[in-house]
Amino acid sequence: MLAAVVQLNSQDDVAHNLGRVRAWVARAAQAGARLVTLPENFAFFGDETRKRELAERLDDASPGPIVSALRDEAAARGVWVLGGGMPERSSDPARPYNTSVLVDPTGRVAAAYRKVHMFDVSLSDGTELRESAATAAGDQAVTAEVAGVRVGLSICYDLRFPELYRRLVDEGARVVTVPSAFTLTTGKDHWHALLRARAIENQVWVLAPAQHGKHPRGRQTYGKSLVVDPWGEVVAQCIEGEGFAVAPLDLDYQDRVRASLPALQHRRL
Repeated sequence: MLAAVVQLNSQDDVAHNLGRVRAWVARAAQAGARLVTLPENFAFFGDETRKRELAERLDDASPGPIVSALRDEAAARGVWVLGGGMPERSSDPARPYNTSVLVDPTGRVAAAYRKVHMFDVSLSDGTELRESAATAAGDQAVTAEVAGVRVGLSICYDLRFPELYRRLVDEGARVVTVPSAFTLTTGKDHWHALLRARAIENQVWVLAPAQHGKHPRGRQTYGKSLVVDPWGEVVAQCIEGEGFAVAPLDLDYQDRVRASLPALQHRRL
């Protein structure tokens, strides 16, 4: 299966962002990708409190513009599309979920993962972020079948919690997605190291589409959207700016890695 990671520079204009999403999904599909993954905040990157106004439902009753764009583009291109992180209504109107939405080639929502770990930090560069103030946390690990391959879903800050990825592998995941909006400060030191670690210790393919560049409210993201193989090698990576990278997910190679170094079978705790 050929998979694509799309790199965006999303802003606080939803209509403009969705236009960029459509353009890049179309180009990735034309390149042969069967699974196209989008980063966190693909539809809106701005004031956290505005997300409550933009939050949508995921059911068929009243699809909003964000979910509709994902469904329409997946069906039009005949590909799987992962919307890496969007505001979904929760029981608390002031705190929607940050949800990764997987849409199948017919335009049906096949799975949804609500981000579990909230990014509440004070960084050395003065950046202070309190995701939990405007976002409700999920509490479930989620996997789904994509073209016969079990895929585990996660979002950005989840990357720092390896126990989640063990759970996904225990549920049969051979591929994990890590759509992100990693800050420049943390990304330059930790992005590649953490993604490669999750790939190596779980012997999985890792798809990590990311935001890149400057965003409203002084936010700046690292980019470097990439694909990591089960041995920990970066096999595809985006350059600066918007774009996409593609790589074939070779499951036979993954089987050989797991057979030659059967670490997953040696677990004792």
